[in-house]
Amino acid sequence: MRYLDGGWLIQPGYQVSHATEVYDWRLGETADGRPCLFVYEPFRAIPHAGMTLDGGLLTTEITAPLEGVFEMRHYHHLGGVVEKPAFETAVDPEAPLALTVTETALELCSGRARLVIGRDAPALWRFYYDGEERTKLDGRSRAWVVDAAGCSWISTRVGLGVGEQVYGFGERFSAFVKNGQSIDTWNRDGGTGTTQAYKCIPFYLTNRGYGVFVSDPGNVEFEVASEKVSDVQFAVRGEELRWCWIPAEDMAGVLDRYTALTGRAPLLPDWSYGLWLSTSFLTDYDEATVLAFVDGMQARGIPLSVFHFDCLWMKPYEWCSFLWDEDKFPDPAGLLARLHERGLKISLWINPYVGQKSPLFAEGRAAGYFLKRPDGSVWQWDRWQAGMAVVDFTNPEAVEWYLGHLDRLMDMGVDSFKTDFGERIPTDVVYHDGSDPVRMHNYYSFLYNRLVFERVEARRGRGEAVLFARAASAGSQRFPVHWGGDNSADYESMAESLRAGLSFGLSGFAYWSHDIGGFEDDCDPDLYRRWTQFGLLSSHSRYHGSHAYKVPWLYGELAVENTRIYTELKLRLLPYLRRAGKEANERGLPLMRAMVLSFPEDPNCLWLDRQYMLGPDLLVAPVFSPDGGVAVYLPDCGDWTRIDARGDAIAVEAGGRWLQLACAELEMPLFIRPGAPSPFAD
Repeated sequence: MRYLDGGWLIQPGYQVSHATEVYDWRLGETADGRPCLFVYEPFRAIPHAGMTLDGGLLTTEITAPLEGVFEMRHYHHLGGVVEKPAFETAVDPEAPLALTVTETALELCSGRARLVIGRDAPALWRFYYDGEERTKLDGRSRAWVVDAAGCSWISTRVGLGVGEQVYGFGERFSAFVKNGQSIDTWNRDGGTGTTQAYKCIPFYLTNRGYGVFVSDPGNVEFEVASEKVSDVQFAVRGEELRWCWIPAEDMAGVLDRYTALTGRAPLLPDWSYGLWLSTSFLTDYDEATVLAFVDGMQARGIPLSVFHFDCLWMKPYEWCSFLWDEDKFPDPAGLLARLHERGLKISLWINPYVGQKSPLFAEGRAAGYFLKRPDGSVWQWDRWQAGMAVVDFTNPEAVEWYLGHLDRLMDMGVDSFKTDFGERIPTDVVYHDGSDPVRMHNYYSFLYNRLVFERVEARRGRGEAVLFARAASAGSQRFPVHWGGDNSADYESMAESLRAGLSFGLSGFAYWSHDIGGFEDDCDPDLYRRWTQFGLLSSHSRYHGSHAYKVPWLYGELAVENTRIYTELKLRLLPYLRRAGKEANERGLPLMRAMVLSFPEDPNCLWLDRQYMLGPDLLVAPVFSPDGGVAVYLPDCGDWTRIDARGDAIAVEAGGRWLQLACAELEMPLFIRPGAPSPFAD
């Protein structure tokens, strides 16, 4: 939200009341007994008691949910605060919080973090870690704002230092470094070519060793050096704003603490790292087509781990009925058994919607399982499926009804689900548990994926559950894997997909995938090969399309050889990926790591978004042009070993410089970090 008009004026129609000075404070406790500092800041200077009349103030509660993390809760009118839904975050009841009061400041300490609040107007807040100032809030940074429509907002601005770069915010397809951007955390189904996003996370981190998590599942409006160029401003509609300041030694440490707060990614089964093959979306397929694809991969020596059935395993207009189209699949249990005999796992497409033609619609409507309009009628529209309704996952009976259908499919032999959609969640509805529909818009994806993941885990066992999910909110990293949505079949979309995946990894998510070859339209053989190389050196790898099959032999014999080579390469990396997954589970580090995350001391890595580290030691530089040209930067930490697609060493290159490489059709630049063991060793 932008409300300033330059450095001094306010946009017409806005009323802005800034927190001015620390008039009073007290040390108290939260409802669960943890220490809490209450700070009271009027919206004007108070030279005498008479000025306390006819004026408001901003109250801030400051706690330490974890050692070394400060949570600020700013509010204006407490009676207007909306409580649910709220993100699930960890709280350590033993986390220290010590207060020291001087004539000029309030000093809070928790572990190695310190917050100094100036008591004189204008109140300046300074945040320190290990004695070093990392950021600050200036004297006019905290405000209650009334917009032109009369709606209340709470806004805060966090300072940016010289050379400070901002990253994260979820899976964003815009520029990798977020300085200069306006970002809304409102999940949308907008494809990969816009500033909209399927996975909006109100969390960012910077190269100065701290992160900011706005603990609000609704729409948080960020101005990242785009309102005031030396600040990140964020605002939420309503009477309350909660946010956490999360410092550490470096960006990796910030992710460690952030995921300790919001949840770690689980360990995934080995089979999930292999190649997934999809029917594609609107292609014509039946049992014979499926078996022909699987047999075709086997005949060509291409290892396949998972076969995925997309939407048309059910009849059109009936998504979701959870019933196989018997005309195309007369014996689904037998088909799944035959696929299992071939050593494959099975994934099925689902979504949280029920079309009116589905046999389940009347049942769900009668039982009250769908979101309702304020007048009590079922919320419906014709986008996606005619007359579709949305399952209300705040209703425990609706949850068990939905999961019962998944149980039946798992009884049949299904191993995993592609939990598609969950972004276009209406706000003109009433939830069973009374949740605020605006705050539920993003949070719905968390509920949806949690209930499916946890049921798969309960049925298949811990370490065997995996999804292919599209929408996400903060904490959804606990229910992987997520993929990048509807991309296009061109090099530009391939590059924007990687940018988004690296931003996603800097937002607390360990695993990520994308549609190899592009979802929209067909792709030419060169793009298919190059995207295959990139896809098989991603955390998870899936061929998928819209109207086009994505089996490699349709793109030429060279594509077949390319797929075989890179699939075998990935399978050789399985022990290495397993170790990286363990690191993600223990420290919150993504498998696909932006260069700035792995080499924070190297200023050349700040903007790099066309190469990455897969795990701690393997540098991957996808080819983004048909001429095979690639510019690769090797950080200055010693000599890098270049390897080929079969894992053999082919050259040693000094670090601290750029390489201009011309790659043959089956080549992609791969380098092992100086001093690292071979990623192919068990």
